[in-house]
Amino acid sequence: MIKWGIIGCGDVTEVKSGPAFNKVNNSVLHAVMRRSAEKAADYAKRHNVGLWYSDALELINNPDINAVYIATPPKYHEVYAVAALEIGKFVYVEKPVTISVASCKRMAAAVKKYDGKLCVAQYRRALPMFQKIKQLIDENTIGKIKLIRLNLFQPHDSSIIAKTDDNWRVIPALSGGGLFYDLAPHQIDIMIHLFGELTESFGVATNQSQFYNAEDAVSGVVKFNNNILFNGNWNFSMPEFLKEDSCQVIGEQGYIEFSFFGSSVKLFKGNYEEVFSFQHPTHIQQPMIEKVVNYFLGKDENPCSINEALKSLEVMESFVYGKGGINNIVEN
Repeated sequence: MIKWGIIGCGDVTEVKSGPAFNKVNNSVLHAVMRRSAEKAADYAKRHNVGLWYSDALELINNPDINAVYIATPPKYHEVYAVAALEIGKFVYVEKPVTISVASCKRMAAAVKKYDGKLCVAQYRRALPMFQKIKQLIDENTIGKIKLIRLNLFQPHDSSIIAKTDDNWRVIPALSGGGLFYDLAPHQIDIMIHLFGELTESFGVATNQSQFYNAEDAVSGVVKFNNNILFNGNWNFSMPEFLKEDSCQVIGEQGYIEFSFFGSSVKLFKGNYEEVFSFQHPTHIQQPMIEKVVNYFLGKDENPCSINEALKSLEVMESFVYGKGGINNIVEN
């Protein structure tokens, strides 16, 4: 039985993930933690969880807990993950895994040092919609892939951005770097999951709106090993009427079109068109958590490893901070 403790039981755990830990076989939510004792106690009461803490290390050191889910702002992911790995606990950590490539490499070193098990919460990998996209690509449905075009244009108060009491997502020292670091990990991870290793990535970023002290416009290019090119554009200060969430995978015989935050996939091939519609689970992380539990129990492979997450973080950092990296900006 995997007995979970949640570190950071904020909004993202209310529906997306928290209840799923009790709905997966061989899994139970044993305790939760939040810095506010009042909020931790309230969460535990509402979700029928027996224990709550206001100190993360107390939860980690509870001998009845053998797995921790880290859902705090990314700045704290490394310290909690390493503390858990050091005493033999399993770790499931929210994207973008941590705030920098350097921090991610330290986490990977800890996984190796303590012979631990750590999974990253890239839950879209386990959703039927994205598995269908992978199937269409793997089956060569649209022929040789040439180009991927991605656009995510949102107003700064977009409904797809989780709401919190304090907007830590736009503070690079806590998040890694603006709203791009909150939403793009889902997209970049799927791109690497679909198309494999890459040879280079570069981009530019700027703060167009000055709503906060972080970039709100990012453009990036990736070249994959198989000569597939990816071009992505993110902007979080667009007017409402210019909202866009689109991705096109273009091949020699047609293209696949979908929205990362939508629920359908369109296949266009010559005069042929087909739409595949999906109903996402109520607790959208539940399929991923099932895979994570099976991995922790030795029944399955790691559904998203720290080294896979590192690749996504390297791409993101190359888009926003260039070759100099983020270290001097947020880690000092």
